[in-house]
Amino acid sequence: MSQTTENNERPRVLVGMSGGVDSSVAVWLLKEQGYEVVGVTMKVWPQDCMSRAEDKCCGPQAIADARGVAHALGVAHYVVDEADAFEKQVINYFTAEYQAGRTPNPCVMCNEKVKFGNLWSKAKAVGAEYIATGHYAVVDHLEDRSVLRKGVDPRKDQSYFLFSLRQEQLRRTLFPLGGIEKSEIRAIARKLGLKVADKVDSQEICFVPGNDYKAFLKGHLGEQQFQAGGIFDKFGNRLADHEGIEMFTIGQRKGLPGGSPKPMYVIDIDPESRSVIVGEADDLVTEEFEIDHAQWNLPSHLEGDTFECVVKIRYAHPGAQATVTRQPGDKALVRLQIPQRAVTPGQAAVCYLGDAVLGGGWIARNSAVRGFSTSTASAV
Repeated sequence: MSQTTENNERPRVLVGMSGGVDSSVAVWLLKEQGYEVVGVTMKVWPQDCMSRAEDKCCGPQAIADARGVAHALGVAHYVVDEADAFEKQVINYFTAEYQAGRTPNPCVMCNEKVKFGNLWSKAKAVGAEYIATGHYAVVDHLEDRSVLRKGVDPRKDQSYFLFSLRQEQLRRTLFPLGGIEKSEIRAIARKLGLKVADKVDSQEICFVPGNDYKAFLKGHLGEQQFQAGGIFDKFGNRLADHEGIEMFTIGQRKGLPGGSPKPMYVIDIDPESRSVIVGEADDLVTEEFEIDHAQWNLPSHLEGDTFECVVKIRYAHPGAQATVTRQPGDKALVRLQIPQRAVTPGQAAVCYLGDAVLGGGWIARNSAVRGFSTSTASAV
């Protein structure tokens, strides 16, 4: 991809700066590659929540850190208020998914809707041709399309969270860290004398204090939104009551009634009857599942209805060989060569061919667990 524009000026890129070491080094790398860099930090917290956002991504300290790095590296820096969009497109999605008995992945939604969605209007406003972030992934810009690939550092690869980016987003995206390992990034930051060189990486959802999503849901939705229901075995026998399906996710062991000779796990959640269904470990094993809202970026030789690939069913999943059959309505059926445990509705299933991301979709809830009757559960 050419790094010069028609009038021979340096191409301008808008870099999302979170105040961490990754996006800070991304700014320096792009400057070294000949780009004119403009930094931007998104304020995603409402004003009345800024106190608990102090040390969070896009909180006050992050904004201050990003501004300091931009000054040290000699680039312009802006702060844009995306609190309303973040609330509607990420936080409301997060809470709605739990209310629907699914387990959300807010990082994917934030990337698609906010970082590489709403932010593009800001890029155009400052005359930027590209958007860049500190994600550990690679975009290979080919003549006919752009291909999202895994970052070279397997411990940091974030391509999973970017699977839903469309061609029009990928074509104007740069990931300067994708070919570098994390240790080298910190070494560069230290050499540059950046104060964020040893800043600890965030390990939790940025808007959920202490990673306690249950407390967040109760505070955000209000306890009156939670509806009591029953905990059932897979044959429809009521074992106990619960305060709300929002407190459960597939594969969960904690908070379940005891008395069983074998460990019990949540194997299904039925939002219509407000039922939590439990079973044994073997009941969590799945051979096939459906995905919806699928987004594909397939090479020409895979553009048929069926193809082979490796599917990751969650971020930390190593991937499993599968056959994917595309279906009408942005859906697909995934058949696993080796059955996998805890395939969780609401999580992203991302398809790979080698290091290339083919696309993926959101894991749908399977039909009711064998032997379990929602009508029985509702009546008990």
